[in-house]
Amino acid sequence: MIGRAAYVLSRATAGPLLVRAGVFAVALAALVVGYPAEMRAGYFTGVLVILAGIAAILPRSPWVTVAILAAVSGWVVSTIWYEDPVELWRLIALASFLYLTHSLAALSALLPYDAHVPAEVTVRWLSRALAVVLGSAVLTVLLLSAANRGGDRDLLVAALAGLGVALGATALLAWLLRRR
Repeated sequence: MIGRAAYVLSRATAGPLLVRAGVFAVALAALVVGYPAEMRAGYFTGVLVILAGIAAILPRSPWVTVAILAAVSGWVVSTIWYEDPVELWRLIALASFLYLTHSLAALSALLPYDAHVPAEVTVRWLSRALAVVLGSAVLTVLLLSAANRGGDRDLLVAALAGLGVALGATALLAWLLRRR
């Protein structure tokens, strides 16, 4: 196993390594944002670093899903058990980091460790992912501000608006798929 790791590291190129470093960075950021400060104190931060590292090293494995589910579980524990308030910036940051973890892990899973990747490929992939993150954040803020005008039915209006957006996105993807 150590011999295999040494062989992989000797042949690895900068492009796939940078993408995997990006997976590590955004997975760790999602885990840090997800968990409350009380839990991140001490040795538990090391567990989060190891989990993000495993997800970056093995992007084709279920460990990426484990890291994503751990971040979501941390947010649930933070808001329910530790009674941290649900803050919009934290929710948007967590969702953004989770999406970027998923997207970069998908790119990393496609790239062999010794591939020569032009910088344009990575930049285009990241620009598309960041456009999705930005669009989602703007749409979230707009929908929540519209829902605040509903009085007692804020949550219902936000849920229905989110359902409408999800249905619209599904219809758009189905139309694009049929168009091919």
